[in-house]
Amino acid sequence: MTTRSGVCYPRADVYVEKKPVAKTRDFAGDSMGCRKRQRLSPEIAGKSDLFDVLPDDIVVSIFSKLSSTARCPSDFINVLNTCKRFNSLAVNSVVLSKASAEMFAVKARNWSEPAHRFLKTCADAGNVEACYTLGMIRFYCLQNRGSGASLMAKAAISSHAPALYSLAVIQFNGSGGTKNDKDLRAGVALSARAAFLGHIDALRELGHCLQDGYGVRQNIVEGRRFLVQANSRELAAVVSSAAASNINTHSWLTWSPHPIPHASPRHPAAPGCPLLSDFGCNVPVPKAHTVNIFLTEWFGARGWTPGAGLRLCSYVGCGRPETRKHEFRRCSVCGVVNYCSRACQAVDWKLRHKAECAPVERWLVEEADGDDGNGANDGNDDVITGS
Repeated sequence: MTTRSGVCYPRADVYVEKKPVAKTRDFAGDSMGCRKRQRLSPEIAGKSDLFDVLPDDIVVSIFSKLSSTARCPSDFINVLNTCKRFNSLAVNSVVLSKASAEMFAVKARNWSEPAHRFLKTCADAGNVEACYTLGMIRFYCLQNRGSGASLMAKAAISSHAPALYSLAVIQFNGSGGTKNDKDLRAGVALSARAAFLGHIDALRELGHCLQDGYGVRQNIVEGRRFLVQANSRELAAVVSSAAASNINTHSWLTWSPHPIPHASPRHPAAPGCPLLSDFGCNVPVPKAHTVNIFLTEWFGARGWTPGAGLRLCSYVGCGRPETRKHEFRRCSVCGVVNYCSRACQAVDWKLRHKAECAPVERWLVEEADGDDGNGANDGNDDVITGS
C-alpha cells in the first residue's frame, strides 16, 4: 500500500532505514517536534504489531472514528477487550464524546449498573446522544424526573433535536407533575426550535398546534405549510435511507391519482393536511430512535405496572408512559387509544388506527354520564381529534 505521496508503508520483513528529519516551525515560529521513524529489525518486526508504534493521539483519532460510526455496542466492546492499551485509550473523553446513538443501543433486558455508569461517563464527556438517552431512561424508566430532565436539557442546549422535542412533549403533558404544570407555550417554543433543526415529529406537532390553536394563536394556513414540510422531509428521509442501503424504492413508493379520504365521523370537514399515505404513497414505518425502542422493551417486559391506571402511548414506536392518571389525550372518536402527542397520533393513524377507529357505545355513555367539556367523565382526561 502506498501513501498519497507514493511512499510505500514498511512491511514486517523489510528493514527500514532511518532518514534525517528536517525540523519545521509552526506559524508562531516555534519549533515543532517530529516523531522519527523507528528502525525495525526483521526480528522485532516479525514479532510485534505495527499498530504498537503508532502514537496515542493517532490511535485515539482512529477510535473516535470507530465510535462515531459504530452500528452496535459490540463494535466498541471488541476494542475494549483487545488489550490494556486499547482499553485505556478507547475510554478517552474524545472518543466517548463522539460515540453514535447506536453504540448506546443496549437491550432493556441487559440493563445493569455498569451500563448506567458507562452512559453517565459518556454524558460527562459531552456526548449529547448519551445525555438524551440517559435522560429519557432516568425520567421515564427509573422515575428520576429531575435528573432525567436536566440531562435532556443539557442535550437540548447543544441543539439536539430529539431532546428538544422530548422536552416539548413533557411541557405539553405536564409530565412528572400535575395537570396545572402544563406549559403549552413552552411546548410550542421547544417544538419550533426542534422543527427549525429539521425534526419531523416536531414539524408535525407544530403544524397541528397552529391548526388547532393549541398553545399558540390559530393559523390554519401556516399549520398546513408545516405539515406539508413534515411530509416532504419524511419522504426525503426514507428515499435517502433506501438509496444508502441500495433498496429499490419502486417496490413500496407507489402513487395513486386520487387521495384516500379519512374524514372523522365527528369532524367530517376538519381542515388539515393529510399524510403521505393519504396521497397513495406507501411510506414504510419510520425507524424509531434507540431510546424509544428501549422504552418499549422496558415497559413491555415489566407488564407496565408502575402505577394503577397508567397507560402507554398507543403508537408502538414511542414507548412513553404516563406519569400520572389521564396524562395522555384519547382519540376523540373511539376513545380507545391514547397518545402523548399529536405527532404520535398522526403517524399511528396512517399506520394502524385508521382501519380500526370507530365510535363505541361505551365512549358515548361515558361522555353522557360525566363529560366536562374535555371528553372525559372524570374531568381530567383530554381528547385528541381524529386525523
